[in-house]
Amino acid sequence: MSVERRLLEIEDARAEDVSVLLTALKNPDPSIQRLAVRAAGRLERPALKDAIVLLLRAPDALVRAEAANAMGQVRAAFDYGALLREERSGDVRAVIFETIGRVAPVPGESELLLVGGLTDASAPARMGAARGLESYFRLNARALMPALETVVALRQAMRDNTNAHLRELAMLTLNVAGDKDPATFALALADPNPQVRRLAVLGSRQWVDDPSPMVRYEAMRLAGTCDRAVRALQDPSELVVLAAIDVAGSSACPAAAIEPLVKSGTTWRIRARALVSLARIAPDSARPHLAALAADPVWQARTYAASAAKVLKDSATLEMLAKDPQPNVMAAAITTGADAVRALASDHAGLLDAAARLLKGTPELPAAVPQMLATLQRLTRTGRATVRDPRVQLLERLRESGDPSIVVPLRGLLADRDPVVATLVADIISKATGSVVAATTRAYVGDPLPSEQTLRDLRGATARVTMAGLGTFTIDLLTEEAPVTVAAFAALADRGQFDGLTFHRFAANFVIQGGSPGADEMDGATSQFLRDEVGTASHLRGTLGISTRGHDTGDGQIFVNLVDNFRLDHQYTVFARVTAGMDVVDRVLEGDAITSVTITRRR
Repeated sequence: MSVERRLLEIEDARAEDVSVLLTALKNPDPSIQRLAVRAAGRLERPALKDAIVLLLRAPDALVRAEAANAMGQVRAAFDYGALLREERSGDVRAVIFETIGRVAPVPGESELLLVGGLTDASAPARMGAARGLESYFRLNARALMPALETVVALRQAMRDNTNAHLRELAMLTLNVAGDKDPATFALALADPNPQVRRLAVLGSRQWVDDPSPMVRYEAMRLAGTCDRAVRALQDPSELVVLAAIDVAGSSACPAAAIEPLVKSGTTWRIRARALVSLARIAPDSARPHLAALAADPVWQARTYAASAAKVLKDSATLEMLAKDPQPNVMAAAITTGADAVRALASDHAGLLDAAARLLKGTPELPAAVPQMLATLQRLTRTGRATVRDPRVQLLERLRESGDPSIVVPLRGLLADRDPVVATLVADIISKATGSVVAATTRAYVGDPLPSEQTLRDLRGATARVTMAGLGTFTIDLLTEEAPVTVAAFAALADRGQFDGLTFHRFAANFVIQGGSPGADEMDGATSQFLRDEVGTASHLRGTLGISTRGHDTGDGQIFVNLVDNFRLDHQYTVFARVTAGMDVVDRVLEGDAITSVTITRRR
């Protein structure tokens, strides 16, 4: 077995025995050193700091950069000032600066080092310093605020740098600082990059009429008035129209502008959102339209009908929608303990999670214990670790019931493959019986790693994503950066498992997320969790990541970054980037369907 393969196994298994890794860190081959120190960082164990430190001065610059990043992953304190003075590579200094912003802060010293980096002779190093400053103040916002000298330096960086990403980071940090310098805002609002202008709107909360939909959306959301909202209902971007509809509903604007859209809106999204807003500002005008939306053939529209019905307190419509054949509609409509108990018969993880949460504190809870146990056992038999959330919620409700009969059927879960579930069960049984029991599962073991040949075949691979009615976009798969994630994505695509699924989540100026067989956050595309493969790749606009609900809980759902989401770096895996068709990505909205995902491997 190759050293590369063994390192991947250690990293993926989060293995306790790292002797092979420690040996690889001393290997004279830079490519082995780089993989080893990356794996050491991904294990996130402070005890590995001393082994990582040895490579901070390795002959190869790529190894030094990976070692500096690994120091950030293990949150290791170090004399980074001395390291910066010694380092000759601007690319490596960039990573050191970024790491300084991520480790436990040294008040004063860290800030001074990062501010000094803003005038580094190397453009990549200046970028790294800006990233470090953004992380430093975002991660420590409650305890630290930038000194006046830092604010002045960031304002100057806005003026001096042609790198749009650096100007974004400077603007992000100035926003955290609450800086309201009019000259800086004026400069940023005129910036050629729409992402910088968007951040200027976020910081200043100013109204602008901008050529970019992402900026117009932000302006409407933060500085929209009734007059502006009514005008924006004719905007060429559906994104902006939807924002205007929401503003009209929250600002009690004249109903006459919104009601026509309920019947004649050009898309189901416009019609549905218009009804929810109308329900808020003119309930009597909204009620006659509710039945039509509740019967809409598009199930996503019916979820909005449930939202409108809740605003209107229309219990009859909610009762009807709580029995809808589409589980996401049911999840949006259930309001009573009886609804929740009925929903326990479903296999849809999102609906089960919603039902279990709704049962909390209800009179129906004690009598529902047998059904909750049956549902929990049914989910367990599937062997799917990615249904952790509803299982945890069911266990919490069983604990709340106080029913002693739950102890015997729960004992088998002390050996559950998911240590989170096993540990929770141990706590429930211990408290119910007064006798301490322990979970026998100590670590999660997921699917076997893809073969070495599979990973070799995916080097340099691309994927073509075809969206129904919108077109296609092409992505490069970052196999070297995230091999296991890429292999999982390619396997799902090769089996056609994405075909016909949707981007169920649309978060404007953030991400689109899709690929769930349940069209929701809880139903994963994979049955087992994927380990995080975080590294130096950044969540820039057009990169793709994997959805998680905590550390090492990737579920195969994908998201595409609509803007530069620096705050996701080092938390979510980046496994691909869009290389063509970003205009198609920008047109994707809630409910748009994936026709196919086709993988092309290099021969």
